[in-house]
Amino acid sequence: MKKISIIGAGRVGESTAQILAKEELCRELVLLDIHDGMPQGVALDIQESASLLGFDTRVTGATDAAALAGSDMVIVTAGFPRKPGMSRSDVLEANLSIIATVVDNTVKHAPDAMLMMVTNPVDVLTWYAWQKSGWPRSRVFGQSGALDTARMTSFIALETGFSAKDISAMVLGGHGDAMVPLTRFTDIAGIPVGHFLDADALKRITDRTRTGGGEILALKQSSSAYDSPAAAIATMVDAISHNRRRILPCVSVLDGEYGLSGLAMGVPSVLDESGLSEIIELDLNDDERAAFAASAALVRADIERL
Repeated sequence: MKKISIIGAGRVGESTAQILAKEELCRELVLLDIHDGMPQGVALDIQESASLLGFDTRVTGATDAAALAGSDMVIVTAGFPRKPGMSRSDVLEANLSIIATVVDNTVKHAPDAMLMMVTNPVDVLTWYAWQKSGWPRSRVFGQSGALDTARMTSFIALETGFSAKDISAMVLGGHGDAMVPLTRFTDIAGIPVGHFLDADALKRITDRTRTGGGEILALKQSSSAYDSPAAAIATMVDAISHNRRRILPCVSVLDGEYGLSGLAMGVPSVLDESGLSEIIELDLNDDERAAFAASAALVRADIERL
């Protein structure tokens, strides 16, 4: 990509910018925030590491939405983070007005861009951004499944002692405590994970995956996770920027897939140069289908609050 803009120069936005710049996933990177000086300072700090980390990406900061012009992708991390004890749904009302302005500015200044939502509750706000933008669903999608799957992968690696590089996991559903980690679709070097872990261990891992973000928030107190979300965002950007056609779980607008319409939630999706080009429908068993439906019901309930 030539240009990527990140709206929100907080911790997730800054960590994301660091990775995108270092990996040279675009030629120009813009950080946009309403607090004057903050995006400029973050951008300058990253830019000054260019010779040390070996990248030529040009990083700048701005407060004027006109800086979005020419963006190939706009990544939205702006919004109020949740505090300890809060669910992701608890910040819906606070973040809705922010996202409304963000979408309006993106449509106005970057009408040909892709829009990646990160702000929570990401499933609901991805749906809202898609509706408000009027863009094809291939160009409006959210990041959460890649992060949830990475957490599950990490917990399996910690439990088994095997390399995380050999572990392939899958997490579907809404980005909340009702997400659906699928152990049946998880393997280590092609060997089903159940070969290595018993039912109790798998339950520990799936439960910890569901509350992975809350666990970090409870430990840190002053902030939620930002390094792992940034890595997940960068993984999605890399798949699109290099037209890799990677299958990653993403928040996708559903139109009949899995028997659902009228909402967005995490499902395995194909990412290529066109954005989110295809949704993969897994053959779920009865238990998996019931859990997925329960997760969808919670997402739909939040959408009805809009």
